[in-house]
Amino acid sequence: MSNEYYEGKTAVITGGASGVGRSLAFGLGRAGANVVIGDVDASAMESMAKDLSSEGISNRIERCDVTDKASLQSLLDASLETFGKVDLVFANAGIGAGEAGPIWGFSEKDWQWCFNVNLWGAVNSISVFMPYLITRPERTHIIITGSGNGAYTVLPDVPIYTATKAAVHTITENLHYQVQMGGLPVVVSALFPGPHVVETGLFNSGRVRPEEFDKGVTGNETGINSVEDMKRMAEEFGFDLKTTHPDEVAEMALAGIPDGNFWLLAHTEESMAKVQRRADMIINKTTPVPESVG
Repeated sequence: MSNEYYEGKTAVITGGASGVGRSLAFGLGRAGANVVIGDVDASAMESMAKDLSSEGISNRIERCDVTDKASLQSLLDASLETFGKVDLVFANAGIGAGEAGPIWGFSEKDWQWCFNVNLWGAVNSISVFMPYLITRPERTHIIITGSGNGAYTVLPDVPIYTATKAAVHTITENLHYQVQMGGLPVVVSALFPGPHVVETGLFNSGRVRPEEFDKGVTGNETGINSVEDMKRMAEEFGFDLKTTHPDEVAEMALAGIPDGNFWLLAHTEESMAKVQRRADMIINKTTPVPESVG
């Protein structure tokens, strides 16, 4: 990655206080960018402010609820107030609802919460930031965090999450096409954390579940509340679960952005085989069979 590309630029990251967002913030800051973090996790935001400042990274931390356009507008306004411009927007906020069991038995609150954050968070981010980005004379970027689970394969373990990410990728790709056809100076990129299960707090999203979506359950119904839980469960079934650190995801993404890459993803032989199997299934009209996590 060339540090020169990010030097002096300002990046806004939603869901930036933990996981991939946190790693992106440090990667950008160490490359000379100003970093604006929007999040709802107060504890993580407090730690983030302290850790960024300790490294001398120019930053601003704001509470931002991506389900609320006014909150995102306040984040943009705060960014402009502090740094005068925004060059990169990472629509990164996302949660897992922790659903388990048959689709017809899922809580409506899980559906609503997950779609509100994952899908409407992306839509709202586009609606707020794109009108600003297209006015900039220099090239700008909007990077939307999706998931291979939904974009190019379907894992049956978390259907709500998968559905949101399928929709998010469709929107991201359509935004890319519209920007291309309009000749606009914005580069749209689709970021897929991976190639393995990423070591983030996604499995512990309940820590930020709003009261209005409380369903009276402590922890996830899957019994998996962390990557470590997932590893232990995999071991019980004799399965070696491979994981990816968020820093690896950030490094991959930040290496591809200067080149204007749409696809920000790392493949393995296994993940490429999953994509190929899905394409072959569609072309040959064969009956779908579920893929495994990994």
